[in-house]
Amino acid sequence: MKSAVVVFPGSNCDRDIAVTLFKVTGNKPLMLWHNENVIPEDIDLIVLPGGFTYGDYLRSGAIASTSKIISEVKNKASKGIAILGVCNGFQILTESGLLPGTLLPNKNLKFICKDVNLRVEENNSIFTKKFDVGEIINIPIAHHDGNYFVTEDELNILKSENLIALSYCDSNGKVHTNSNPNGSIENIAGVFSNNKRVLGMMPHPERLADIKLGGTDGFRFFSSLLEDFS
Repeated sequence: MKSAVVVFPGSNCDRDIAVTLFKVTGNKPLMLWHNENVIPEDIDLIVLPGGFTYGDYLRSGAIASTSKIISEVKNKASKGIAILGVCNGFQILTESGLLPGTLLPNKNLKFICKDVNLRVEENNSIFTKKFDVGEIINIPIAHHDGNYFVTEDELNILKSENLIALSYCDSNGKVHTNSNPNGSIENIAGVFSNNKRVLGMMPHPERLADIKLGGTDGFRFFSSLLEDFS
């Protein structure tokens, strides 16, 4: 599997993702500066990493969504290339229109950094096929604007087409207000595009992809991809 990580001014998780991708694939990912406008044809996966692109001015991910590279990311998405957006990358995907909805400030208006429980809602995808539906995993979050919002019509589409990937839950897998760290509508933590080739998620799988970091639940997102492209 050949991968590329897009680096923006203010990205700070690009190297974390790169280390994980190298560990999984044995190949160093291509690091693409945001002003580039060409992504090689042989790339299987594009990652938009976490961080605070352009200082989160205007809205988180808004300025980054206008970078030169994004038009090429959209082009690759239209051809079915796998795209993963983590945290700020998720925000960029919504701002660029590759995923529905938007990420608002957390309900407590504070930055949140902690491990959270997640329930896997859909495993019929290249990103989540190594999980069971309903499985509870634990992955860190670190964001100020993680409050996912969509219109009622968009929410109905996400539900009817099984495009909700992950939900915040408690240790027993129950989804409720107290297990919602940021106010996201119906506890949504990650969503797919219509063809499930694009995944945006607020939790950081790369931060729990090695036992030395405290667990490997995040590793399976990447190993799922490797299996698909091997």
